[in-house]
Amino acid sequence: MGLTSNKVLVLAVLFAVLLFVGTVWWWPRLARHNWRAVSGRVGLLLATQVAIFASIGLCANQAFGFYATWADLFGQESGEGVVIDHNGSGGGPLQVVDTQQVKVSGGSRSQIGGQIQKVDIVGRTTHIATPAYVYLPPEYFQPQYRTRTFPAAVVLTGYPGTAEALIKGLHYPQTAHEMAKTGKMQPMILVMLRPTVAPPRDTECVDIPGGPQTESFFAKDLPDAVSAHYRVGRKPGSWGIIGDSTGGYCALKLAIHHPEAYAAGAGLSPYYRAPIDPTTGDLFQGDKALQNSADLRWYLKNKPAPDTSLLVSSSKVGEANYKATLGFIDLVKSKRLTRISSIILDSGGHNFNTWRREIPATLQWISGRLSDR
Repeated sequence: MGLTSNKVLVLAVLFAVLLFVGTVWWWPRLARHNWRAVSGRVGLLLATQVAIFASIGLCANQAFGFYATWADLFGQESGEGVVIDHNGSGGGPLQVVDTQQVKVSGGSRSQIGGQIQKVDIVGRTTHIATPAYVYLPPEYFQPQYRTRTFPAAVVLTGYPGTAEALIKGLHYPQTAHEMAKTGKMQPMILVMLRPTVAPPRDTECVDIPGGPQTESFFAKDLPDAVSAHYRVGRKPGSWGIIGDSTGGYCALKLAIHHPEAYAAGAGLSPYYRAPIDPTTGDLFQGDKALQNSADLRWYLKNKPAPDTSLLVSSSKVGEANYKATLGFIDLVKSKRLTRISSIILDSGGHNFNTWRREIPATLQWISGRLSDR
């Protein structure tokens, strides 16, 4: 059974409850002062607490999507996630491997609820391979729209994150469906994945010297693969990108570095400079220019202002990036071509509940900045 399986969660909770009941039942029998009784009490308390913490951890992982598999949890993911296509065969850079309905009223019919497709993507130039989920709105399947192209938004998780969390935890497809249905945004295709395309390494959407070319994958290969398979507008104004936390940093960086690819980028609770820590390793390999480029404030101060739209979010209480976000807003406001918007909550932590409060406004904002042609 997988780490995110509901059966695993139910069994963990049941085991914790049984241990708790067993501790209450056996405690009077272990009230003696000999070593056996003391060891029994210690063992029961330890086992009960471990079971309770395991249950809480599984619940948190289900809610926030930190780890996708047991191997991911225990750091046993060692592959770089890179595929080299030697002969160009295989049916294209994007393959649909599964479909599922959107959990909305009438969702069993694609013409009413839209559809979520699980896909495998292989970058033509970077050879990076990664899974993703693609949300197709109901209009995509309706006969009257059969020749229409749609705007698309890439949606990124944080690190480590799971793409499934964008569906189950943050409800992007359901929210997009409801907002388009009520006329608050135009129908859009959502391409949902995590920025960690070379797990377990956190590549921070950087083209790592001698390593995964993550920025190039998101700037070039991903839009090309999706556009080759789906009816997506091919002009720069047809694409936007959204992310939270690490994904928020990536979204802003890609919109700033590649305005020819992304007309708008929204960072929910983002930071503004790629960190260096045990999860990232040495991202820059001594390349100072590359390191500076990964600092969004340095880039905006020292490079020509990109013609793109940016959205940032934070909260006055609960987010560590509040002051940095205000400074970033002031910096962008001084640039002629770059446009900046913000969502500032009175309070809200760095978590799914906060981002769920920001996602409707974010989708409406990005929809208003994208074209379907």
